[in-house]
Amino acid sequence: MRTVKEISKITGISVRTLHYYDEIGLFQPTDKSEAGYRLYNDKALEILQEILFFREFDIPLKEIKSIMENPALDRNEILKMQRKMLIAKKERMEHLIANIDDILKGENKMDFAIFDKKEIKELFQTTFEHMPEEIRQTAIDEFGGIEQWEKHYMNVVSSEDMQKKYAKVVEWFGGKEAFLDSAQNPISKEVAESYKKREDIILQKLIQKREYALDSFEVKEIVGEYGFVMKQLFQLKEEKGMMLSLAQSYCNPQIRTAIDEKYGKGAAEFFARAIKEFYKK
Repeated sequence: MRTVKEISKITGISVRTLHYYDEIGLFQPTDKSEAGYRLYNDKALEILQEILFFREFDIPLKEIKSIMENPALDRNEILKMQRKMLIAKKERMEHLIANIDDILKGENKMDFAIFDKKEIKELFQTTFEHMPEEIRQTAIDEFGGIEQWEKHYMNVVSSEDMQKKYAKVVEWFGGKEAFLDSAQNPISKEVAESYKKREDIILQKLIQKREYALDSFEVKEIVGEYGFVMKQLFQLKEEKGMMLSLAQSYCNPQIRTAIDEKYGKGAAEFFARAIKEFYKK
């Protein structure tokens, strides 16, 4: 058994931080001495290592706690998830280092591109093929034809700003290959409908807690379940960005009206606030 000071020395994590992790129930001691000092065994050290892997990606502590406590994930699944995330981050860092080396040699400008033109073209084709007919036709009419639409898509996705945004999305998926595979092989209509029904059940449960504080366990538990379902649906490695985008969409007048009609007046605002509270740092 190791003391909190020994754990701090091994990991480089401050004693104060370890005490805080204990207070929020993220990383608790294996036992306590007669004098009340925290004690940790080797298994606890392994758990802390997994927590630190997630912190490498600036994932909020409450999300890490939710992942670690999820009964659907065993230790090997968590480690596989973290390995993919670390590889994606390593690839990004190597890409940036190579760009800096080229700049120092006077050979190149900084390049933030994640997808090349061929991959962007494939993304457009996939988007086009799996888009609902009515939305596809609306887009064609808006741009004046498929070729004009594709040209606009290529220009937007090739921009430095959009490539930087995609870099983060790719990290959520655990790598570019995983992202492209998910984009090119969307889930079936039946599976999507099944998840939609589960989402409805979750939102029905959440609206029943509208009188509770946003930071209450009752509300956070349901929002955590919501995020986990969305992560499964879109095969993400980290769902925070998508969930916050979802919360933002509830501000859209049409979406807000539809949500309020289905779940009650003020439901859209409550859902948005609950999600933002759960995922805030």
